Formats: sequence, structure tokens, C-alpha cells
Amino acid sequence: MSVESNPYEWIRLAEMDLATSHHMFKTYCPIPLEIVCFHAQQAAEKMLKCYLASQNIAIPRIHDLQILCEMCGEREKRFDEIYTASIMLTRYGVIPRYPAEWGLTEQDASKAIEDADAVMSFVAELLSDSIAG
Repeated sequence: MSVESNPYEWIRLAEMDLATSHHMFKTYCPIPLEIVCFHAQQAAEKMLKCYLASQNIAIPRIHDLQILCEMCGEREKRFDEIYTASIMLTRYGVIPRYPAEWGLTEQDASKAIEDADAVMSFVAELLSDSIAG
């Protein structure tokens, strides 16, 4: 099994991104809002790719969580439960890495973390159900 097709490696990386997002939000002053949102998006992206890897689906080299969620939804209809969260996080995948006027607020960063938490929990539960079942 290649590293890229190993779901556990995707989970490990996603957990690091989400932990980074939480840590920066709670401890940095001022809060680096763009970076918090970026790591939240990355956590969700990696969990969606984790699901694809668990289904032996080739991992596309994209950052669009809407497309990734739709790909996952082709195998499991319940992905519609996190579809909106995925769409909301997509915008933080590329643009925050470059200078721009974002106008992000702490509420935006908090919501990004909340959405990433939802995607992480959903995929983790789905994978644990499939392992148990």
C-alpha cells in the first residue's frame, strides 16, 4: 500500500492540521485568521481524501472540497450531511496562502474550525462503522 492510499496516514495529517487550527485560534494573539482557516480546510480536505483512499479510489490532486465531497457521496449518500460545511471550507484552501484583503473575523475562523470538526467526526464515524460492520 502506498503512503497516499493509506487512510491512516491521511487521518494522521488531518489531525495535525485540525490541532494546529485549534491551537492557533486559542493561543495566538492576534489570531492568524487566514492560517487558522487554511488549516481547518486542510483537515477537512485530508479526511475526505482519507475516505476516498479507504474506498480504493484514486486521490485527485485538487483542493475543492465540494468536488471531493461529491466523489465521496457517490459511494455513500450520507455525505450530503457535510456538503455545506465542505463548500464553506473550500474557499480557504488556496487563497489565504497569498496576500489579499480577506476581512476575516474571529467568527469566520471559529466557524471554519467547527466545519472542519464536523467533517473530521463524520468521516471518522463512517470509517469506524464500516470497520465494525
